[in-house]
Amino acid sequence: MSEKSSSSGSDEDVEPESVQPVEFGGVLSKWTNYIHGWQDRWVVLKNNTLSYYKSEDEREYGCRGSLCLSKAVITPHEFDECRFDISVNDSVWYLRAEDPEHRLQWIESIELHKAESGYGSETSLRRHGSMLSLTSAASALSATSTSSFKKGHRLCEKLAEMETFRDILCRQVDTLQKYFDSCADAVSKDEFQRDKVEDDEDEFPTNTRPDGECNHNNNGSKEKLFPPSSPKGINGIDFKGEAITFKATTAGILSTLSHCIELMVKREDSWQKRLDKELEKRRRVEDAYKCAVNELKKKSHYGGPDYEEGPNSLINEEEFFDAVEAELDRQDKIEEQSQSEKVRISRPPSVTPGDVYSTIGTHRLANKPHGHSSSLSSIELLSASEDVHRFSTEVEEMVQMHMTYSLQDVGGDANWQLVIEEGEMKVYRREVEENGIVLDPLKATHSVKGVTGHEVCHYFWDTDVRMDWETTIENFNVVETLSDNATIVYQTHKRVWPASQRDVLYLSAMRKILAMNENDPDTWLVCNFSVDHNDAPPTNRCVRAKINVAMICQTLVSPPEGDKEISRDNILCKITYVANVNPGGWAPASVLRAVAKREYPKFLKRFTSYVQEKTAGKSILF
Repeated sequence: MSEKSSSSGSDEDVEPESVQPVEFGGVLSKWTNYIHGWQDRWVVLKNNTLSYYKSEDEREYGCRGSLCLSKAVITPHEFDECRFDISVNDSVWYLRAEDPEHRLQWIESIELHKAESGYGSETSLRRHGSMLSLTSAASALSATSTSSFKKGHRLCEKLAEMETFRDILCRQVDTLQKYFDSCADAVSKDEFQRDKVEDDEDEFPTNTRPDGECNHNNNGSKEKLFPPSSPKGINGIDFKGEAITFKATTAGILSTLSHCIELMVKREDSWQKRLDKELEKRRRVEDAYKCAVNELKKKSHYGGPDYEEGPNSLINEEEFFDAVEAELDRQDKIEEQSQSEKVRISRPPSVTPGDVYSTIGTHRLANKPHGHSSSLSSIELLSASEDVHRFSTEVEEMVQMHMTYSLQDVGGDANWQLVIEEGEMKVYRREVEENGIVLDPLKATHSVKGVTGHEVCHYFWDTDVRMDWETTIENFNVVETLSDNATIVYQTHKRVWPASQRDVLYLSAMRKILAMNENDPDTWLVCNFSVDHNDAPPTNRCVRAKINVAMICQTLVSPPEGDKEISRDNILCKITYVANVNPGGWAPASVLRAVAKREYPKFLKRFTSYVQEKTAGKSILF
C-alpha cells in the first residue's frame, strides 16, 4: 500500500511505498479462564492484527478472537520468562510461548507490525503537513486563551487598553520621527545656504549687490537678507504637545501593566486554590481506585493468571485458602446434584447368581466362580514370578517397602498425629516439608463389613470403573498396559482455582500377598507410584505431581454358625491406605494440609460405599 502525503505538494513530502511485514504464525498458550487455565491456540500475526484459532486445522472456520495492534501495549512478564501480555484498552490477552527465545521472536514481530501500521510512527507524522500542525497549534492556543480569560473581564479590558495605548504610541513615534527627519533636513539646507553666501561675498562687494541679499548691522556684523528656508510641514508639529502626549501614553501603559500584574497575581492565587482542590480530588480518586483494586483481588472470580498459584502470585495465603474452600464447596455441590440425578434415573441391573462379576470388566478372574478355597488359585495367578515386565523390579521394591512399613503401628517414634476419627475410620499425618513444599505422609485405617480385600483392591485398581467413584479426576487414559495387573496411567485432576491444575503419571499394580503362615489374613495390595514415560511428558499446562500410594486390604472371616456357608455378614475388610504426595508448585502449606484433611476422609467413605454397593447380592470374591 502506498503511503503519500496529501498535505503538501512538494516532492519532499512524498514517501516511498512502505514494505508490509510478512505474516507470522505459531502455537501459543493462551489464558482462557480460571477453570480451563492455559490452552494451546494457533495464533496468526497479519496486517497489524493478532488473531487466534483453536488449532491450525480450524483456520477455515474463522478466528475466535482478534486484536488490532495499533494501540496495543506489549508487556513481557516480570517473572515468567515465557509469558507476555497484550492489552488494548480493557481487553487483555495473556500468552505464553514455548521458551524465552520464542517469546522474544513474537514480541519483536508484533512490535514490527505495530511500527509499520502508521499509527504514531515517524513516517505517519511526516505524512501530516506542517501547516496543518501549525494551524492546529494556533487553534489550540486560541481556544486555551479564550477559555482562560472567559471569566476575567477586567483583565480583558486592561489588555484592550494596552492595545489602544500601543496604537497611540506607534502613531506618536511616527509623528516624532517625521519631525526629527524634517529638522535634520532643515539643518542641512541652512548649512548649504550659508556656505553659498560666503562664496558670493568673496566675488562681489556686499553693499553693491542690487538684490540686497546681505546687510551690515550697526555693530559691523552681516545679516542675511532672505528668510531661512523651512522644511515642509515642520511648523505644523506641536513638539511640546507631542512630548506631553507621549509621556502620558507611556504613563498609561505603565499603569495598565501594573493593573495587569495585580490581576494576574490575584488570578494566580485563584488558580493555585483550584489546583490544590483538583490535586485533593485526584488523591481521593487514587485512594478509591487502590481500594477497588484490593477488593477485586479478594474476589475468587477474579481469574487472571496473575492471581493463580505461583511464586509471585498477587493473592495472599488467606485469600488463597478462602478461594480454594469456595471452589471445593462448589464442586461438592455439583457432585451432589449429579449423584442425585443418577439415583433418580438409575435402574438396578438384573444379574443372575451364576453371572459372577459380569459387570466388573475383563479381569481374568471375573468369569470364574469363587469360593473360600479360591484364594489358592488366586495366589498362583497373581504371583510375582508370572507378572513380569520392565518395571517388575521397581514394583517388587514398592510392595516390600509398603508391606514392611505401611502396616506398622502408628505409635512409638513415628510421630503420627491423629487428625480425623469418624467411626471405624482414622486418619493420621506426619508434617514434613522440603524446600518449602509440603510432603506430609498420610495414613488412614478403616474397616468395612461385607467385602473382601480382593474386591476392594480390584475396584481401586480397575480403570474401567475409575470414573464411577473418583470425583476429583477430570480425565485419564491408560498410557501402556504392562501386564494383566500392571498399567501406566496418566490422569489430570480437576482444577481448584487459584491452585494450578495437577496431572499425575503413575504405574498401578495389584498383587496378592503370599501368606507366611496359616494364621495370616488374606491380603491384597495395590500400589501406585510415579514413573516417566515418553508418551506423556510434562507440559506447562499442568503441574506434575509425584505420588507413592498404597492400599493394603486384609480380609478377616468370622466362622458361620453350624454348617452354614460363609456370607458377607461373616467377612470384614481391614483397609490401610498410605499416601506420600509431592504436589509440586507453590500452593501454601496451610492450604495443602487443609485440603488433605478435608478430602481424604471423603475419598475413603465414597470409595468404600461404592464397593459395598457394587458387591451387594453378588458372590464373594476372595
